[in-house]
Amino acid sequence: MSLPIRNVAIIAHVDHGKTTLVDALLQQAGAFRQGEAVVECVMDSNELERERGITILAKNTAVKYKDTSINIVDTPGHADFGGEVERVLGMVEGCLLIVDANEGPMPQTRFVLKKALEKGLRPIVLVNKIDRPSAEPYKAIDKVLDLFLELGADEDQCDFPYLFASGLAGFAKNDLDDDSNDMVPLFEAILRHVPPPVGDANKPLQLQVTTLDYSEYLGRIVIGKIHNGVIKANQQAALVTETGAIVKAKISKLFGFDGLKRIELEEASAGNIVAVAGFANANIGETITDPNDPQALPLIKVDEPTLQMTFCVNDSPFAGQEGKFVTSRQLRDRLMRELETNVALRVEETDSPDKFAVSGRGELHLGILIETMRREGYEFQVSQPQVIYREVSGQPCEPFECLVLDVPEDAVGGCIERLGQRRAEMQDMQVSNNGRTQLEFVIPARGLVGFRGEFMRLTRGDGIMNHSFLDYRPLAGEVESRRNGVLISFEEGDATFYAMKNCEDRGIFFITPGTRVYKGMILGEHNRPQDLDLNVCKTKQLTNHRASGGEELVQLQAPVEMNLERALEYIGPDELVEVTPQSVRLRKLSKKLVRR
Repeated sequence: MSLPIRNVAIIAHVDHGKTTLVDALLQQAGAFRQGEAVVECVMDSNELERERGITILAKNTAVKYKDTSINIVDTPGHADFGGEVERVLGMVEGCLLIVDANEGPMPQTRFVLKKALEKGLRPIVLVNKIDRPSAEPYKAIDKVLDLFLELGADEDQCDFPYLFASGLAGFAKNDLDDDSNDMVPLFEAILRHVPPPVGDANKPLQLQVTTLDYSEYLGRIVIGKIHNGVIKANQQAALVTETGAIVKAKISKLFGFDGLKRIELEEASAGNIVAVAGFANANIGETITDPNDPQALPLIKVDEPTLQMTFCVNDSPFAGQEGKFVTSRQLRDRLMRELETNVALRVEETDSPDKFAVSGRGELHLGILIETMRREGYEFQVSQPQVIYREVSGQPCEPFECLVLDVPEDAVGGCIERLGQRRAEMQDMQVSNNGRTQLEFVIPARGLVGFRGEFMRLTRGDGIMNHSFLDYRPLAGEVESRRNGVLISFEEGDATFYAMKNCEDRGIFFITPGTRVYKGMILGEHNRPQDLDLNVCKTKQLTNHRASGGEELVQLQAPVEMNLERALEYIGPDELVEVTPQSVRLRKLSKKLVRR
C-alpha cells in the first residue's frame, strides 16, 4: 500500500527565502541523520547557484510527514529562468507562494503567480522573514490580494490561506500572536489545502518528462510525474516524441525521492514523481506510455525567448591559447546539448558555419549559459544582445518589461530622467519611512540593455533593480542609449604602467599593467563620444640618469572590473565579448567590417 501523496511547488521572487525555507522543512522532517554536516541552501547544488545565491534549475525533494509523502519542487525566482517554472508546475497540484514581509510582491512574484493561476492552482501564501525589524506582514498580505485581483484570479483562488514564517529561524505560524518554534503549521497547511493527485492507477501508463538528468553509469535519466497507470522497473514502455513517433525501450532503473537521496523502487503508481533510466533520447515534454496503448499527454508550452545573441568561434589574435574546446563543431555540439535540458532556449544556425543565433529569456539566462560553457573549457565570442521583434495582428511589436526599482531618495530624479530617455513609463511610486523609494515602470526590453551599469552609478551601488517580461506591444520609437567611445589598443604586447599613466587622462581603463593586449582590443572607456586608438605597450626609455625621487609612489586610478555580465551590458553593436576559461575581453569587430 503506497503512502498518501502531496505534490507542491515553492514559487517566489528571487531572494525571498525559498531555498532557506526548504532547508528548514528538510531538517525538521528528519531528512538528515543526526550529526550529518549540512550546507546552507542545500537545494542549490550547482556551483553557479552557490556563488550567486540564486536558484537557476528547478529541483525536487521529498519529505515524510504523518505518513504522507510530500514531494517539494524548488523553482527559480528569476523571470529569466521562467522556463524552469512553467514546466514543473504541471507536476504539482498546489503551490506555496513565498513573499518577503518587508518588500511584498515583486515583479517576478507577478510572473510566477500568473503561471500558477493559469494552471488552476490555488496557492498557499507564506509571508517570510517576519523576524526582520522592518517587516510589515499584514501590509504584504494586502499587496498579495491586490496582485491576485489584478491577475484575474477566481473567487476561490482569492480566498487563499496564509501563514507567517521565518525560514532562517525555522518556524511558521497561522497567526502573528501564536507561539511557534517549528514548521508544523506549514506541514499541516500543505496537508489541508493541497489536493492529492488525481491520476488513475488502473489506466494505461502516462508519465510526462519535465526534467532531465545524466548519470555516468545509467546515461540519461528523466524525471516526471506519473499522470496515470503504474510504472515498474524492467518493464517494456514506449516514448511518444514531439513529432509523434513511438520509440520502444525497457525501463532499466526506477527511482523515487527521499530527502535529497534517490532510492531505487520496484514500482510506482499515479501521482508519484519518479526518475526513470532507459530512454537515451527522451526530451522535455515527451510522454512515456504503455507500448500496447500509447497515449501522449499535451506537450509543455513555454513562453518564447525575448533576447538574441550571436555565438561565434573566437578569431582574435589570442584564439586557441586558453580554451580546450575552440572549433565550430565543438561549439555547435555544446549548444545543441544545452537545448535538450534548457526548454526556454532556442539555437539557430546562420549563413556562416562559425556563427549561431542563440535566443533566451534575458541577459541573465544567456549569461549563465555563457559562464557555464566557459567553466567547461569552451572559448568563443558573443555579440551584443538584441531584442526579438514579432508581428502581432499585422503590426510590428517588441517585448516590454515590468521594472521595479528600490532606490535612495537622492537618486529618484536621476533614475526617472534616464528611464524617460529609454522610453519607460512610470506606473507607481511609493515612498517608505526608511528614506527609500520604490518606483515601478513599464519599459521596452531594449531600453534595459546596458541600463544596469548606469543604474549602479546613479544609485552609487545602493539600488535594487528587478524586472520581468510583461507582453509584446507596438514599437516604442527610438531609445536613447548614451555611452562614450572606447579606448582601443593599436599594438600587441603587455600593457605597461608607464604608458597607462601617460594615457590616464583619456578615460577609465578596464585593464591593469601587465595585461596582454592585442590590436582592436577594448582597453577602457574614453572621456568623449568618439573611439580613440592608444598604445599602452610603450616602455620608458631608460638613461644613465637616476630617476627623480617619488615616481615609484605614483599610482594609477583603480580600473573598472569587467565581469561577464557587465561586459554583455556594456558592448555596442560593433563590438564583441571574447570569452575563454581564463579571461573576458572586449574587442571591436574586424576593421574590414566596421568603418569607425
